[in-house]
Amino acid sequence: MGPGGWWRAARALRVAGGGWSREAAPGERGRAGMGPTCRRLCAASAPSLSYQELKDLKKANVLHIDVRERWEIDRFGKIPESINIPLGELMEALQMDPTDFKEQYNQKMPSKSDPVVFSCLAGTRSKQALGFAMSLGFSRAQHYGGGFDDWVKHEPSEKK
Repeated sequence: MGPGGWWRAARALRVAGGGWSREAAPGERGRAGMGPTCRRLCAASAPSLSYQELKDLKKANVLHIDVRERWEIDRFGKIPESINIPLGELMEALQMDPTDFKEQYNQKMPSKSDPVVFSCLAGTRSKQALGFAMSLGFSRAQHYGGGFDDWVKHEPSEKK
């Protein structure tokens, strides 16, 4: 392997969802005890929801968490009745005291047996969020793989 080749290979592996766990990556701090393999295997068993499946679940008042950054919500809008918890805050948010969660997100904190749906722009971050949630014991978590991109093909967006 040429100079720097190992680094490119390691980076490609990490981008693809394998390789170091966040806490083991050189020079990085991260989520203790949860490597990419766990997230990938946990999330792999849960298929992506379709637009119609999400729409049906929303009628049952499922908690819908959009894991995009706040500026994305402000700029492009959001799926109605979703709450925004950026992916970088999600692990901490799902482990908060319920009172603190309610205060910060203006929503009742889900129990580990409540249905929860994650979405993002096009499914990459929501699948990662699904892995995080499942690793914390949220047994009824799902993700909308089409994300906001797919939603706006069917419905107008709701500007924040």
